[in-house]
Amino acid sequence: MPMPSRNLYCVPSFSPRLRLLAVALIGLAIASAGPAPAAADQPREHVEYLASDQLEGRLTGTEGERRAADYLVGELEQLGAKPLPGRESFELPFEFTAGSSDAGSTIKIGHPAGERGSTGGERIQALSFSDSGTVSGPVIFAGYGIVVPVGQETFYDSYAGLDVEDKVVVVLRYAPEDADKETRTALARFSGLRHKALQARERGAKALVVVTGPRSRNAGETVPMSFDSAIAGSGIVAASIGGEVAEALFELAGDKTLEQAQKSLDDANPHITGFDLPGLEITLDVKVDREKRTGHNIVGVLPGKPEGEVEKPYVVLGAHYDHLGRGRNGGNSLARKGEIGGVHHGADDNASGVAAVLTAAAQLADMDRQRDVVVAFWSGEELGALGSHDFLASEIIDPEQIAAYLNLDMVGRVREDKLVLQAAGTSSVWPRLIEQSNIPVGFDLQTRDDPYLPTDTLNFVQAGIPTLDLFTGSHEEYHRPADRAETINYEDLERVARFGALVTYKTANLETAPDFIEVERDPQAGGGREGSRIYTGTIPDYTAEVEGLRLSGVIGGGPAEAAGLQEGDVIVELAGQSIANVYDYMYALEALEIDEPVKVVFLRDGNRQETSITPQARE
Repeated sequence: MPMPSRNLYCVPSFSPRLRLLAVALIGLAIASAGPAPAAADQPREHVEYLASDQLEGRLTGTEGERRAADYLVGELEQLGAKPLPGRESFELPFEFTAGSSDAGSTIKIGHPAGERGSTGGERIQALSFSDSGTVSGPVIFAGYGIVVPVGQETFYDSYAGLDVEDKVVVVLRYAPEDADKETRTALARFSGLRHKALQARERGAKALVVVTGPRSRNAGETVPMSFDSAIAGSGIVAASIGGEVAEALFELAGDKTLEQAQKSLDDANPHITGFDLPGLEITLDVKVDREKRTGHNIVGVLPGKPEGEVEKPYVVLGAHYDHLGRGRNGGNSLARKGEIGGVHHGADDNASGVAAVLTAAAQLADMDRQRDVVVAFWSGEELGALGSHDFLASEIIDPEQIAAYLNLDMVGRVREDKLVLQAAGTSSVWPRLIEQSNIPVGFDLQTRDDPYLPTDTLNFVQAGIPTLDLFTGSHEEYHRPADRAETINYEDLERVARFGALVTYKTANLETAPDFIEVERDPQAGGGREGSRIYTGTIPDYTAEVEGLRLSGVIGGGPAEAAGLQEGDVIVELAGQSIANVYDYMYALEALEIDEPVKVVFLRDGNRQETSITPQARE
């Protein structure tokens, strides 16, 4: 069906009564061209099954995921969807790394004064992203191993003046401990261990060895071998060593102690760099066992009825259906004491998105469209958006033939009638289509241009595909067993589904495919979880249009709860820095000292209050 004229949605300057009548008539006109409302029971049935105990949290590669996949296949068959071109099944399997363990790594220190024997266990621990292999080479200390890219305001290069080619590089964990706030913030963004490994590898190092310095949190401890689903292909052997082994290295080199070396670097003076550890040779034998499993994307297509050639003939409507299982894999569980090991039901994250996509697809199946609608349910999102990445990389559908992608992730907790539309800056068509689609639905829409989201959306944006992400906000039950089916707002979930169907329908009938706009990434938004040392236990409310950072909750037992912060509080100042938005807050976090109390100024019910929060180290 052709798109109505843009002028249809412009309300003339009539009297208030006539204006209301005009808006009502427009709403009726749009509604008649779009899907009819579904019963709230329709999405409820989907959520209640997917979030049930019998699916055990739908962890990718488990029997729970398998049962959820079978359910989705059955639903696509009922909708009349077809497998993708060239496929006989809705199932698109992909292999992934389900876990890793150290299979007996050792380190041997060679020196003219005598050889130290092999050590393992607590004294050496493979890093999760390490290649397996045996390497030997002379040793060089590269300070904190941080390199700030050219063009940043802060200059810092741990490798300045060092030749590390064919050597084993030893670096300190974290970032300089005594740097001023501005410098620490700049360096923290590039202090993640993966980034340090990349810098060593690109300079020709044979291996990277990480030590937690005596002046740092967790002094002398090896780095835990955390889950890393993108392990393969790091291109370097990498391990962490205990403090005893590290002290032995510096003792044998005979110039400085490890503590002296760290202290000389901790003010972040860019002119003080690392040095050779003369006479030493390290032999590393790093063994990493990786468990491979298979995940399953479930993807079908609702064929359109094109009238002639159509530019970019596919619109993809998707949601991830996996979750955290019992929270023991992936390190993302926020289970509280007494919840650990329980089924993480994932009702909002993301049974709600799946239910909305199924409901929207049922409506779209009865509507004529110029383009095909690909209905996609991704697995592996909680492990790093693995399923959607595999889908695009395998080119089952050429990404250049995809006109747009609509993603629904955590859409079951509508509050105060708010619906957040993220990644809206990726195409110039979105404002118009959003406005039109909302007329019969009536949400208080909040648009965000930023497409750099930790979900499947990002893979499509990186492929140059216009993307829109629907979201109703985080909450206290996020990534906990308490995210249950009874917490979902089903009537509004149906409205979200209808809005998604309308946007998809209108996009599928555009004469010209949506343009793609590359949104510039806010430099203050960088850093990610791996590079951050600071943990405060706050849950930001991304739907709030307030000056400051509104909290949608606090994590039980965390620093924020201990400080007396509550859901609904709006943080306006942290450690003397004013907070206008979530990016200001994240920027301020990296300048904090672990275990050092700082002042927090916040608004509660409009009243300005103060408290003190003590940040903890993020393990």
